[in-house]
Amino acid sequence: MQPNRFDNVESRSSVSYDAGLRAHFGRVYNMMALGLVVTGLIAYVTSQTPALFEQIHGTWLGIIVALAPLGIIFFGLTPQRVMTMSMAAVNGLYFGLTALIGLSMSYVFVAYTGESVARVFFITAATFGAMSVWGYTTKSDLSAMGSFLMMSMIGLVIAVVVNMFLGSSMLGFIISAGGVLIFTLMIAFDTQMIKSMYHPANGADVNQRMALMSALSMYLNVINLFQFLLAILGNRE
Repeated sequence: MQPNRFDNVESRSSVSYDAGLRAHFGRVYNMMALGLVVTGLIAYVTSQTPALFEQIHGTWLGIIVALAPLGIIFFGLTPQRVMTMSMAAVNGLYFGLTALIGLSMSYVFVAYTGESVARVFFITAATFGAMSVWGYTTKSDLSAMGSFLMMSMIGLVIAVVVNMFLGSSMLGFIISAGGVLIFTLMIAFDTQMIKSMYHPANGADVNQRMALMSALSMYLNVINLFQFLLAILGNRE
C-alpha cells in the first residue's frame, strides 16, 4: 500500500505551522522579557537615585509619569495604529511605556525588602510559566472567560479607586487577592488568544506586529500580577 501523497503534504504543512507558531511565541516572550528587564532596571536605578525618586513620587510629575502609560496604551499602541506605524515607532512606544512604568514602580525597592521582591518575582514567573503552558496546551475553549475577566477588571479598578478614599486594609487585601486571580487567568486566556490569532498566511510583517501587541498584553499581566502578589506576600522595610 503506497503512502498517500496528500497525507505527506498535510504532515509537512502541520510541521511548518507548529514551527512557525513556536517562533511566534518566542518573539512574544522575548519582547515581554525585554520590557520587564527595562522596567526592572529603571525602577532599581530610580530607587537608588534619591533626587530622581523624590521628583517621581508625591509630585505632579509623578502623576504625569503614572498616567502616561495609559495614554500610550489607549492612543499610541492601539491595534489600528500598530498595524500602520513603522516598527521603529511601535518598538519605541513599547519600550517607552516599559520605562515609564519602571519609574512609577521604583517605590517597590524602597517600600519592600530586597528578599521579598526577589521571592515574589520568582513566584510571579512560576505562575506565569504554569498558566501560559496551560493556556497553550488545554483543549478547553477559554474565550468564554473574556467577558468575565473584562467585567472583573472594571470592578477591580472601581474598588481600587474607592479604597483610595477609604484606606481599608481588609478591602485592600480583597482587592489584591482578586487582582491575583484575575491576572493569573488572564495569562492563560491571552496565551490561547495569541495561539488562535497566529497564522502563516498573515504574513511576516503582520505577525511581527501582532507579536508586539501580544507581548504588551503579557507584560501588563505579569506587572499587575507581581504588584498584587507583592501587596499580599511582600515584607515592608
